Amino acid sequence: MATLLRPVFRRLCGLPGLQRPAAEMPLRARSDGAGPLYSHHIPTSPLQKALLAAGSAAMALYNPYRHDMVAVLGETTGHRTLKVLRDQMRRDPEGAQILQERPRISTSTLDLGKLQSLPEGSLGREYLRFLDVNRVSPDTRAPTRFVDDEELAYVIQRYREVHDMLHTLLGMPTNILGEIVVKWFEAVQTGLPMCILGAFFGPIRLGAQSLQVLVSELIPWAVQNGRRAPCVLNLYYERRWEQSLRALREELGITAPPMHVQGLA
Repeated sequence: MATLLRPVFRRLCGLPGLQRPAAEMPLRARSDGAGPLYSHHIPTSPLQKALLAAGSAAMALYNPYRHDMVAVLGETTGHRTLKVLRDQMRRDPEGAQILQERPRISTSTLDLGKLQSLPEGSLGREYLRFLDVNRVSPDTRAPTRFVDDEELAYVIQRYREVHDMLHTLLGMPTNILGEIVVKWFEAVQTGLPMCILGAFFGPIRLGAQSLQVLVSELIPWAVQNGRRAPCVLNLYYERRWEQSLRALREELGITAPPMHVQGLA
């Protein structure tokens, strides 16, 4: 096992700037068909992927805040599901445009001043408020490395970069309970194995009160909204900044959460 994974981890450790701005990480295929398929790509065999999946799953369950392990798990287990999501995007006009133009979300691509100037209640203003209140940055999303198809690599990168947008749409904070609720929504929406794993095993770390609230109220709400809403990867969020958050929720069929979860953990 060590022999198989040694070259993979050597390349992982040698990657410069794992949190480089999104604009510096284009996901486009090489024209000569040789070498890595896109920036940061690490080709791996099926056996190496299986070992990486097992190791990253164990680490992610032990520490859900190891976002690097969650990212590896998603890339090494989601190939078939990513194809389904890619095909959904291709069939949708807005989704197809996203696949064609490959927009990225980072502080280098966002006009923070413009978002700040938008009206109260607009998607852009509420997204910026979410980032400020929860002290998170769009630059923390790890680049895709283990997906051996450049278009699918973009799909999972896009999923990561709109994750905070889903928090905004659902009105969920970034505490453990809020993350689990978003994972249930994402599991229903995407079917990605890592989302399903996080949805089912994340509650292990919750206290009795939070677990009761999650099971009785929040999971049913998240599942219902995930089933009712169209694929959230088909939304060109960057062109909807001025749309009111309420109008967008109505368009997607997303209802208000049954309770305020900011103080629960």
